[in-house]
Amino acid sequence: MNTANKLTMVRVLLIPVFLGILYLDFEYNRYINSTYLALAVFCIAALTDVADGIIARSRNQVTDFGKFMDPLADKILTFAAMLWFIEAGVMPAWLVLIVIIREFMVTGMRLVAAAKERVIAASLSGKIKTGVTVGCLIAMFLPIAHWMIIVCWTLIGVTTIISGVDYFIKNKDIMRLDK
Repeated sequence: MNTANKLTMVRVLLIPVFLGILYLDFEYNRYINSTYLALAVFCIAALTDVADGIIARSRNQVTDFGKFMDPLADKILTFAAMLWFIEAGVMPAWLVLIVIIREFMVTGMRLVAAAKERVIAASLSGKIKTGVTVGCLIAMFLPIAHWMIIVCWTLIGVTTIISGVDYFIKNKDIMRLDK
């Protein structure tokens, strides 16, 4: 397994650690509570995404495993945080549903494309959406004002919708019924 794929696997393994810390809700010591420890794990996991992308491209280590597992690991990590935020009363379920619907639709389109022997690469709008989502989730772990949380919701929702529409417009020929 190459270095980029190892980093992806580290991210996958950090997801249950992240959730375990959040749900155990223990005090690491009297200065660092479990939320900040979980945030640190989330940030490390998010940084592995950046690192494995840079390494894979710079060393020409792009693999089928990486193409499949990297976006899946990203989705699981962000969904894990979002679902915890729903349970904690910090994020509305309808927003997370919009994100989930977008992910299923783009993934479905990619499956149709693969059946037609085409690959739909990650778009700039998709990368921006991922960056904004991760950045906003990190911010929401911090003690910020409620209005800033609403700004985060808005940014996540808007970038999710824009990137989903962008994927479908750029790849509308894939979804044609007559092909």
